[in-house]
Parts: sequence; C-alpha cells; structure tokens
Amino acid sequence: MVGRSGTYVQQLEGYKAFIPKNLPPSPPVEFDDELRTLLSKADRAVGRLDGSIEALPNPELFVFMYVRKEAVLSSQIEGTQASLGDVLEVEAQIFDPLRPDDTSEILNYVEAVNYGLERLKELPMSLRLIREIHAHLMDGVRGQHATPGEFRRTQNWIGSAGVSLNSATFVPPPPSELPGLLSEFERYLHANDDLPLLIRLGLIHAHFETLHPFLDGNGRMGRLLITFCLCEQEVLTKPVLYLSHYLKQNRMRYYDLLQAVRDEGAWEPWLKFFLRGVGEVANEASTTARKIVQMRESHRQAIIQTLGKGAGNGLKLLETMYNRPYFKVATVQKLLQVSSQAANTLTEKLEGLGLIVETTGNKRNRIFRYDPYVSLFLD
Repeated sequence: MVGRSGTYVQQLEGYKAFIPKNLPPSPPVEFDDELRTLLSKADRAVGRLDGSIEALPNPELFVFMYVRKEAVLSSQIEGTQASLGDVLEVEAQIFDPLRPDDTSEILNYVEAVNYGLERLKELPMSLRLIREIHAHLMDGVRGQHATPGEFRRTQNWIGSAGVSLNSATFVPPPPSELPGLLSEFERYLHANDDLPLLIRLGLIHAHFETLHPFLDGNGRMGRLLITFCLCEQEVLTKPVLYLSHYLKQNRMRYYDLLQAVRDEGAWEPWLKFFLRGVGEVANEASTTARKIVQMRESHRQAIIQTLGKGAGNGLKLLETMYNRPYFKVATVQKLLQVSSQAANTLTEKLEGLGLIVETTGNKRNRIFRYDPYVSLFLD
C-alpha cells in the first residue's frame, strides 16, 4: 500500500528524500494465519532460550562468546574482515602482524553491549541512551569522524560505493525533519499499545533503519536495539538474541524487504521475515547453550578421571578457558602459581585429552585454543 509508511519528498537540491510516517503503521498490521504462527513460534523460541541460559551453571560462560560472535557478524555485515579468532587473540594479548586491523571495531561492539546493559539499569531505552551506546560503538574506528554519539546534521544516503545522492538506492529523511521524527520514535519506544513485543521490535528496527539517524553505524545500532529492548522488558535476562547471523545469510532479502516497507507499505512480509529470524537464532542459541552444559560436564569428568592429583589445577584452568579460550603456557603458570614445567605438563595433558589445540606450530611461544568450545561458535 503506497504511502502507508511515508512519502518521498522532493528537496531543493534536486533529490527525493523519504519522510516516514510515525509508528505504529496505519492501517494496522494485518495478522493472517502465517504471521500468527510465526509469532507464536518465535515467542516460544525466545522463552526456551531464556530458560536455557538460566539453566547454565554460569550463564556468563555462554554470554562471553555469544556477544563476541554477534559483534563479529554484525561488523562483517558492515565490511570488516576480522574473525572471531582474531578478536579472541587480541583480547588474550596475542600479537599477529598478519591479523586484519579492524578488530577494534568488533571490540567496540562488545564494549557498547556491556555499556548499554549497565546503563539500562538506571536509564530507559531512549534517544539519550542510543546516543551514548553509539558513541562507544564508533569510538576511534572507521566513522569516528562522523560525529559518534550525535544525530546527523547533514544528509546521508544508502547505495553502492561511489554512488551519488541523486542516484542512491535510498535517501533517509533530511536533517531538518529528523528531530521531530526521532521524538516520535522515542515516544513509540515507551508506548503501551496492544501489539506483541516481537511485532513492536520488528517495527522499531525497520523504522530506525529508515530514519538512519547517524552518519555511520546505523546498521549495528539498529540490530543492538532489538537485544536491548528484549533485556529492558525482561523477556531475556542476558543479551543472547542477535539477528546478525540470519541477516548476513539473507542480506539481500533483508534489504529488499526494508525497502518494500518504504515503497509499498509492506510491513507484513518484513515482519514475517523478522519473526522467522528471531525463531531461528533463538533455537540455535538454545542448542548451543545445551551443548556447552554437556561439554563442560564431559570435560570436567575427563580431567578428574585422568589427571589424578592435578585435577584441581586442571579444573581451574578449564573454567578460565571459557573466558580466555586462547592462552599461552605463561598464562597457565601465572594463573595457577606453578612452575613453568608444571604449566607445560598440564597443558600437554589437556592437549592429549583433546581439550585444547596448539595453533602456531612453533616449539616456542606456543598459543593454545580451547578448540571444542570455540568451535561451537564458528558455524
């Protein structure tokens, strides 16, 4: 339905910019059988995910890696090349001159998640919080000159590299319209309407991407909004639902459906796509959480049965590897306060059990990886 979501308005400079209508859509979202079924499945999947995380002996074991996996995928959608392994190595202070130099963008994403969740304890989801999170997201990386933490005051546009404003795929609202539109957007963030939360989140994400309120980082910020809203509403106790894997796999479909919302008012196809993604990623995350529980218990038993008197140190190292899956022998020595020989012996025993692998092929300055755990997040 053309005009349902907004209209293109000719600007004095010669291009047409899109001025969106405020949420919720009018006419209202039409709930056919397919949409209801997808909503029900997505709701159940999110509920199972939250229960799976709550059942973990230490939920942070899962959250640590899952947030980093999302940071990598979300940043890769925007063009970064660094991998999850690159990020984990940097955090373990392992130097590699061949590593892509854009790991800082991914680490910023992790920092933005942690910062936003802390701030949510004292500040509701709002324009102020969105700006603060964005400032952490863009600090010192590509786009750092594009006013991190500040809504844009100039026109931006979406299109392939080198495309001009007049031939852009999509031109968001001009900066003169942005303050009023953002105020209405914030109002909707706090609104109490009759729409289910996941439907509201689908609307909020699409509308944010249409507003494109920052000069850079809109995609990452828009995806983060989904998780922050779920945590704020206490639907999830931990930040463990992220759509980047699904959106990366279906990138062109994602872009096409967002554009169809603007051009045709096609909210329902977008919402079905969004709900399908929520259900898929929630189920995948629940499966991974269950695998971590099973793997941790299996590895604990292997250490207890094999290491004898050294099992205590082995178990202590095992728990540490969930937060530092890449490490050196010197790290083990410092952690356990043992000799270099004892640290080497323990490392060799864990390697023999298949719990860790050496990643460099060197005889000195070796780097080990808790491979079964890291592998759960690499698919």
